[in-house]
Amino acid sequence: MSTGNWPSLPVLPDAATDAVVDSGLLPELAHAFGGPFHFLLPDAFTANLRDMRETLNAAGVDGFVFYAKKANKAAVFVERAAAHGAGVDVASASELREALGHGVRGEHLVVTGPAKDPVLLRLAVTHRALIAVDALDELDAVITTALAGPVRPARILLRVLPAAQPHSRFGLTDGELAAALGRCVEAGAALRMEGFSFHLSGYALQPRADLAARLTELCRKARVSGLEASSVSIGGGLPVSYTDADSWHGFLTAQRPAHYHAGKSFGRGDFYPYHSPLSGASALAALLETRPMGGDGSLARSLADAGVKLLLEPGRALLDRAGATVFTVQGVKDRDGYQLLTVDGTSLSLSEQWFNSEYVPDPLLIPRGPVTPAGVFPASVGAATCLESDMLTWRKIAFRHQPRTGDLLLYPNTAGYQMDSNESPFHDLPLPPKVVIDHTDRPRPRWRLDRHFT
Repeated sequence: MSTGNWPSLPVLPDAATDAVVDSGLLPELAHAFGGPFHFLLPDAFTANLRDMRETLNAAGVDGFVFYAKKANKAAVFVERAAAHGAGVDVASASELREALGHGVRGEHLVVTGPAKDPVLLRLAVTHRALIAVDALDELDAVITTALAGPVRPARILLRVLPAAQPHSRFGLTDGELAAALGRCVEAGAALRMEGFSFHLSGYALQPRADLAARLTELCRKARVSGLEASSVSIGGGLPVSYTDADSWHGFLTAQRPAHYHAGKSFGRGDFYPYHSPLSGASALAALLETRPMGGDGSLARSLADAGVKLLLEPGRALLDRAGATVFTVQGVKDRDGYQLLTVDGTSLSLSEQWFNSEYVPDPLLIPRGPVTPAGVFPASVGAATCLESDMLTWRKIAFRHQPRTGDLLLYPNTAGYQMDSNESPFHDLPLPPKVVIDHTDRPRPRWRLDRHFT
């Protein structure tokens, strides 16, 4: 899509975010905090979780959803997971403690990540968390931890190296997997091998269905050796759609270096796929309906026939429309045919720039007072640091009104990996606070600060 000669990428409608904007609350919060902030919409998280569970039930699949905590540090999403009996995927001792502290049961935790340190393993075994074992030495460490402690058996999954991604640094090769299964049998009562797990890059459904079906068959074989082998975790990888198909494809076709500050160049492959025909629960439904290569029926049927539970670890997909990020414009500079805005934060709070990419969805300009006549006012957005590369938006956004100092810029749908995965107090700037908005169906939304412990 374009506005005049300027490519544009509008986000899909979101009534909850619109209600917050229309309430007039955001300028007051910007004044109160004196800097950028994030606002969170936990009802969206709850709705996304419900939709995934309904999808599993409709397909006749026994499943369990773990929220991938790395996608956002906010406590409120962990609290919602705990309140609704979902699990949490953690990868550090701090994440594990935080999840426990916000009410998640130990047996509803899955511990992922490579080369887990002894403290994390001890906590995981003690609290009966499920551990995704990534290497043979880690398996030995889990067994040793269980034998030395008061709690056993240790609950594990064996993480498999996908054949489609042989250069991944994660997972067990076929030879290592065979050795691991033998050690699981030898460990006896010290270990409960509950199945297998994998993570695949990208969002293609067929490779996920194929590998899940393969691991389902491995569960059957492992049971012959006396192992429980009752679950398969497919990790995350459910896409989020930020915009409609026409806008996305139009944007990709139209955009070129002239549309970016300093002639910055991005190729099609540099961007997250901001439109997906299937996303969230609908992508999960399509995955369950996919027929694995060489199979007689759908993945859902394969799982049900084998009595295998499907474990999911979505992050971004549970956070779709669950929050946004707000900056204040603190400077406006004219350039040849466009303007450079400087806001009161950094691109560390809008993570894509740090992956040589761009967060493409259009930000919303919220004027601080009466607006100028409507028109097309292109502007790029820079950060309040001395780094030339610290740009929130290299693209020249075609704003409908002239941006001014004191206006707000709202970046939509940033809860999933965008708003805090790379944040740091660079220049001693404080980290943006997170504001939880529990009710958007009131004339004046109620808000509170998030209760993240660290």
